[in-house]
Amino acid sequence: MAYRGRGPRYVPPPEEQHRINRKIRAPQVRLIGPDGGQIGIVPIAEAIQRAEEAQLDLVEIAATAQPPVCRILDYGKYKYQQHKKESEAKKKASTTTVKELRLGYRTDTGDIKRQIEKAKMFLEAGDRVKFLLRFRGREMAYQDLGRKKLLEVCDALEEVGTREGNPRMEGRMMGVLLAPAKKKPRTGKSASESGAGEAPGKDEDAVAAPEGDKPAAESAAS
Repeated sequence: MAYRGRGPRYVPPPEEQHRINRKIRAPQVRLIGPDGGQIGIVPIAEAIQRAEEAQLDLVEIAATAQPPVCRILDYGKYKYQQHKKESEAKKKASTTTVKELRLGYRTDTGDIKRQIEKAKMFLEAGDRVKFLLRFRGREMAYQDLGRKKLLEVCDALEEVGTREGNPRMEGRMMGVLLAPAKKKPRTGKSASESGAGEAPGKDEDAVAAPEGDKPAAESAAS
């Protein structure tokens, strides 16, 4: 057996998504011109000749059609535009990651609080969080207590996270998944705000008494 060494191996380039020019095997094609206009069904030789005269490529865009549909265009520019569209689509696609946080059956309160703070940071950033609680040895007999501990952690994060299902066993670990909570839109004013707006109006009514009524009030008092 020959020794190949540790150098880089040859990686063949990816196959083209479309057949172009003389790689098209169909005897005739339905041809579309460079401007997008329909030329009609022509022999493959004539289609290639038209593409060469336009200094462009003949690209098979619908191989399963009868006959195949081909278009005269700049294939390099076409591939660049397709790659750009795919990149933009990937950027627009919302991607969420799942952050794993692990607890132990005997994890103390301080460590649990630190894990809760981490989970809160992840959830506010839009990531999902999965808590895993490991059981060791005889701790498997206390699954109910472990489930209670996970539910308490979920309750502590209810303002920023929504629990997806109940805690369940995965081998010797119990897991529960939290998703970012949807923010509720604020509607209307609070009671304190509405009260603050009405108070000045009442005071103004009390203060703005007609001056002509003052003597009558004084005489009645006397």
